[in-house]
Formats: sequence, C-alpha cells, structure tokens
Amino acid sequence: MGEIIDFIKGNKDYFENFVTRSTYHSNGIEGNTLSYAETYAIIFNDNEFTVNAKPRELYEAINHKYALDYLFHHVGEPLSEKMIKDLGQIVNKNINEIEGYRKEPVMIRGVEHIPPEPEKVPQAMMYFVYNISHTDYENIFVKLADMHINFERIHPFSDGNGRTGRLLLNYELLRENYAPIVIPKEERSQYFQMLAACDLKAMSSYFKDLETREVEILRKLGFQKDTSLKKVRESNVGPKL
Repeated sequence: MGEIIDFIKGNKDYFENFVTRSTYHSNGIEGNTLSYAETYAIIFNDNEFTVNAKPRELYEAINHKYALDYLFHHVGEPLSEKMIKDLGQIVNKNINEIEGYRKEPVMIRGVEHIPPEPEKVPQAMMYFVYNISHTDYENIFVKLADMHINFERIHPFSDGNGRTGRLLLNYELLRENYAPIVIPKEERSQYFQMLAACDLKAMSSYFKDLETREVEILRKLGFQKDTSLKKVRESNVGPKL
C-alpha cells in the first residue's frame, strides 16, 4: 500500500478535509443542496451545528463517507465487479436499495447515448473490468478518462452511477500512489460536456490538473516526500492519444 493512503489515514486534518470536500462536491454535482458546513457536520457528527436536511440528502452525505471508508480499506486490492457492486450498494443505501446491476433501462441526462439494455449490463461490466485491468495505457490519466467515460456509458446501476464512478477514479489513483481528486461542483458543466462528448484527451488532461491541485493541498498539510509522488512528477508532457 502506498504512502499517500497512509498519509490520508494518519493525518486527521487532511482526512476530514478530503472526505468532506469529496462528499460535498460529488453530491453537489448530482444536485445535493447541503452546504460544506452541513456536509461536515453530518459525516463527522458535529453536534454544535444544526442541520435541517431532506432525508435523501442526509443519506447521500453519510453514504458517500462510508463509501470512501470502504475504498480506503480496499485500495490495495485489484479492481473487481464485487468492489464496484459494493460501492454502488453503499452509495444507494436507504435511498434506492439495490442488489447488483440494474434491472431496468435507463437514460443519461443530457446525453444522446443510450446505455445497454439490463440483460447486457453483466457482460458489459465483465468486459469493463477486464479491459481496465489489461489495457496498456499511455499514463494513469488516460486510463482514468477511459475508465470513467466507459463506466458512465454503461450506467450499471439504477441510481448513483456518477458518484460511484467518481469514487472509482480515486480508488485507481490511490492504488497507484497518486493523490486523489475532487471534481468541483462549480466545474460541473465542463465535466459533463467532456463525458457527453467522450473526450478522452480533454478529460485525461483535466484529471491530471485536478491531481496536481490536490498534490499542493497535501503538501500544505505536511506531505513533503516527493519520492512517493514518483509517477505524478514523471513528466509535464500531456497524454499521447
């Protein structure tokens, strides 16, 4: 297990900072209206702050925190369908209880692409996991972009696909000893545009930029050992596509 995940687990300030930011922004991208302070109070039991939240928004915050806990615990393991299903189930707990992949057709908001029919999802996910694990990508950020675009195009669950997909990005980053990323809800429009266009080049560059931003936050909070960021600092050259 890499040094970044050890730092996250061992540094209370960064752990709470990242978990709150990640939860606030990932849920906010999907329309959750909780403030940053409310999100922190809910997931870290800050009894000094009163939160009047809709049940769904409350569970979205709690579930995302538990999903991150699961991710941190399993980050040393290879990507598997079980892990993906577990994350989807945690994300949807008390909201839209699911067991496994969706059983009904779905549409993706603002996208012409129609995800595969329910009966084709298991095979699509089997290929998804195999391809992510066996493709020789130019760099980690191209891998992330390809993984995220394809996961969202499959849309394997009846709900929570965006949040689950973003959690998988950080699973992959931490597994390879990169800094995790947070997609700001203020950048929701450009993020959705890249997804809708399946723009691998733009998305891989965007993820690289987000990771660089997070490295700076880590350093400000005491993460100084550059050698543990060996792949992050490999080169400043953009992805070759």
